[in-house]
Amino acid sequence: MELKNKIILAAGVLLIVSASAAGVIYAYWDKAVPLAGMAINFVRTLTAPSGTTTTEEAAASTSAEVQMNASTAASLPAVSADDWPSYNKTLTSERNSPLNQLTTANIGRLEVLCTYDTRQYTAFEPGLIVVNGAMIGTTEHDIFSLDPATCRENWRTHEEYIPASALAVNRGAAYLDGLLFRGTEDGRVLAYDFKTGKRVWETTIANPKLGESTPAAPIAWNGLVFIGNAGGDNKGVKGRMYALEAKTGKIVWEFYLVPKTEGDLTRGPQGATPLELTTWRNASGIPITGGATWTSYTLDPTTGELYIPGGNPAPDFASGPREGGNLYSGSVVVLDAKSGAYKNHFKLVPKDWHDWDVSTAPALIRTRGGKRLLSVAPKDGHLYGFDLATNALLYRTPVTRVENVDATFAVGKLVHFCPGTVGGAEWNGPAYDPATNLILIGEVDWCATVTLQKDEEIQKVTPGQPWSAMATHNPYDTYGKPDSFGQWAGWVYAVDADTGVWKWRLKSNYPILSGMTPTAGGLVFFGDMGGNFYALNAATGQRLWGQKIGGAENWRRHRRGSHHLHC
Repeated sequence: MELKNKIILAAGVLLIVSASAAGVIYAYWDKAVPLAGMAINFVRTLTAPSGTTTTEEAAASTSAEVQMNASTAASLPAVSADDWPSYNKTLTSERNSPLNQLTTANIGRLEVLCTYDTRQYTAFEPGLIVVNGAMIGTTEHDIFSLDPATCRENWRTHEEYIPASALAVNRGAAYLDGLLFRGTEDGRVLAYDFKTGKRVWETTIANPKLGESTPAAPIAWNGLVFIGNAGGDNKGVKGRMYALEAKTGKIVWEFYLVPKTEGDLTRGPQGATPLELTTWRNASGIPITGGATWTSYTLDPTTGELYIPGGNPAPDFASGPREGGNLYSGSVVVLDAKSGAYKNHFKLVPKDWHDWDVSTAPALIRTRGGKRLLSVAPKDGHLYGFDLATNALLYRTPVTRVENVDATFAVGKLVHFCPGTVGGAEWNGPAYDPATNLILIGEVDWCATVTLQKDEEIQKVTPGQPWSAMATHNPYDTYGKPDSFGQWAGWVYAVDADTGVWKWRLKSNYPILSGMTPTAGGLVFFGDMGGNFYALNAATGQRLWGQKIGGAENWRRHRRGSHHLHC
């Protein structure tokens, strides 16, 4: 009897402790998620396999057919070779470096020069910029300046605030006329002195109480800073784009990327738009939601046109409550950069029920064949090429695994599809190598399973809360249940810019979320999610150099490890 009482007492104590722990985790969910993620991923990395790659050239192609043509590089906008002053180097987003000190002949001697500890244990996703010999990076709360030759810190500025969501991310800063600009996870845009890191101004463009944030990397041009709000997966949040005066932070114009309706806040002069409610035939009680931006943007300095990638509509997986084309979600929207007036749009995902954001900044390319091309890669697993002379779609090339994408989602039905909600191209878009006329894109090969909530469950979600319509009790599966950890891969596709035909492709045993960086030395650099950094022959895709340098994030809404920059 005494033993029985002890067992009952121990069980009671364990139940109370477990309930208390669950209560604490629930109360501090945003803090608990990263901590739990770090613990889980630390264990996983202990047995993580080494990085492997295999390259395949197209059957009808030989390396001789991909001719190196250095003169083509002259068609790119002029930017200092030593600088990388914007998220994708140029405002037109080709991501091509004219540096040629590293070549296919000497890349084997590449080694890490120095390392900088970011002191972060959450996601590290920014596109670093380099201006006047300083490398600028951001974290969720910090912006810092480094000497890239030594990794010595010039300055670091910390911003203390309460984030709007558990996704502790920032994708980088912009530079213009001695100022740096970045967004925050509580909906602000901040400006800093380039030399000192002292904050100059702040402007609020989003409502963190609704889960809105501004993690995108802004771009800056002609006295203006361009950035939009994220959070379009939360009920009632509408994507918007802004131009701010670079010197003061004053809102110059605001453009709603989905229809603006009565009661929506007006923060600045409205850009002229033809958008109306006819493309959103929402059911009663279903607010227009989605179309937000969260990566970066592209601008043509010659025409003054701003290209904005628009996110998915919501509820993400239930299209029934939002019949119609849902413009301008799932589109690249083109605005007049000075006035914010609508000029054009390219609808890439006609009816999205897979959470396939058109998330990445498109590239504006002058091809070897003379075409002025819009190249864009959404999360749907395809590379698109549009002829900007006619706006005609030239090609739609699959660049990762695409399976079961026409199956409809339903209550009580499990639907498995590829690419999943964390598949395809995430926040880094196409790069262009003018020497080979190849467009390069890194992709995630990872599938997911979705089953729908009932209509009444979809309707009762509180405004500002995640609104995916996924039937699950596991918060990690709110946006679909990815295949098991490790059942993934990554791809690099090299596609002829004029024809859309792939010339070579590389498969990695880890997802590839990094940007592609082709160089004038005949190389392509990229990293994978296993912490591996690679250099390829740009003409053939053959791996010439690779090293595990660490610092990769583990993609699935929880993160691992302290991140380091390697120069």
